[in-house]
Amino acid sequence: MQLTQSETTQKAEPANAQPKITGERGLRYGLRDGACQAITQGSGEQYLSAFALLLHASPFQLGVLSALPQLIGTGAQLISVKLLQWFPNRKTLISAGTVGQALAWLPIVLLPLLLPEWGPWLLVGGAATYFACAHFTTPAWNSLIVDWLDQHERGAYFARRAQIVASLSFVALCGAGWILSLWQDSTSVWWGFVLIFALAGSARLLSALALSSVQDLQPAAQLETQQGFRLFFRQQTTKDFRCFLLFSGLMHASVLIAGPFFVLYILQDLHLSYFPYGAWLAAGLLGQLLTLHAWGQLGDRFGNKALLSITGFMVPFLPMLYLVSTNLFFLLAVSFLGGVIWAGLALGLQNYVFDSVRPEDRAKAIALYSTVNAIGWSVGALTGSWLVEHLPSRIEWAGVILQPVSNLPFVFFLSGLLRLLVSACLRGTFHEARHVERIPRRQLLWELPLVKPVALLVNWIRPKPNH
Repeated sequence: MQLTQSETTQKAEPANAQPKITGERGLRYGLRDGACQAITQGSGEQYLSAFALLLHASPFQLGVLSALPQLIGTGAQLISVKLLQWFPNRKTLISAGTVGQALAWLPIVLLPLLLPEWGPWLLVGGAATYFACAHFTTPAWNSLIVDWLDQHERGAYFARRAQIVASLSFVALCGAGWILSLWQDSTSVWWGFVLIFALAGSARLLSALALSSVQDLQPAAQLETQQGFRLFFRQQTTKDFRCFLLFSGLMHASVLIAGPFFVLYILQDLHLSYFPYGAWLAAGLLGQLLTLHAWGQLGDRFGNKALLSITGFMVPFLPMLYLVSTNLFFLLAVSFLGGVIWAGLALGLQNYVFDSVRPEDRAKAIALYSTVNAIGWSVGALTGSWLVEHLPSRIEWAGVILQPVSNLPFVFFLSGLLRLLVSACLRGTFHEARHVERIPRRQLLWELPLVKPVALLVNWIRPKPNH
């Protein structure tokens, strides 16, 4: 019997075919996990602060809700890296963390119901458990997925995954906001949070099921070096990578001075309902969704440092815009612009880590990067809560009076100034980690997401002179 060409290839190359099939399954799992994670984020994580406000949380408790879970999560991530050296099955570690995330939604929603007088602090504890499980999976998950990607494909793949996350998070955010709005003026608004948090937990269980068909062909024990974090930081990291960590950590600190308090500004100071709040969150996700693919292509072609240089200059001006107007459509436009800029910054930060270290050191590098960010995150959130308590809500200088609806726009403005300082001082201290195409900065600006198509559209509709 004569074999076809495809059958001959299958019999001649069994050793190469199996890893390829396994890698394709793993990358498909990465996208499915992103879809489930999007639903969890959109219907759960994004409404934790709103739930805290329902529990009458103070600005300090909102700051702690942002800071403490990240610090505890970082500790879980460091433990996970150690386990990767002793326990080679990355798939088991990911599965355990994912199931833990799903179960953590039970104490998040039930304990404040049972003990409402301790509600905000019980929510902080439940959120800490949830984010500890989430961070526990991060080193193994990233190590597993990146092993199947070429270095010039990472931007496109993670941009595609982020697009899936952004699109489904957009739907989940709007749906959750609509569900909560049904109980907006009712004492039964608790049931809205019970429903959306149950959906968030169910999505993480589906993610664990999607992992069951994936096979890990490269045990982590063979990939991860046995050296400790201190030795890794001193001997295996470059000066560029250390300067990058400083930039990332200080940028996160500057951002989180404002980050936890937008929910307070929109729901409490502006007296908007849950649905406009969900729309404000969704506008940012829409900005990400429309530009992530273009950011990924730009990073693959011109380097992730190019993404960080451009977005690092633009992101400081976002919180300053909240001093301009309280109009809902203006706020939606600012959130959309923020989504566009943050899509590029987040993608550049993540992929720069992958480019800067050896494959066997990636899990350590990710944990170190997350630790630095979590410290900055916590310092920023707690500093922001102090500023909310102490900044005046009215400023008069040289005959000019500024009196917004609260002091929060002043906090946002300070956050923007600190971002600008970090960007101006540190963007030039590190360089691109791989060989990429070099073009003049003016031409690079032309390649930015939305810039080129908008410019072409304006040029097309502009009246042509008659000769």
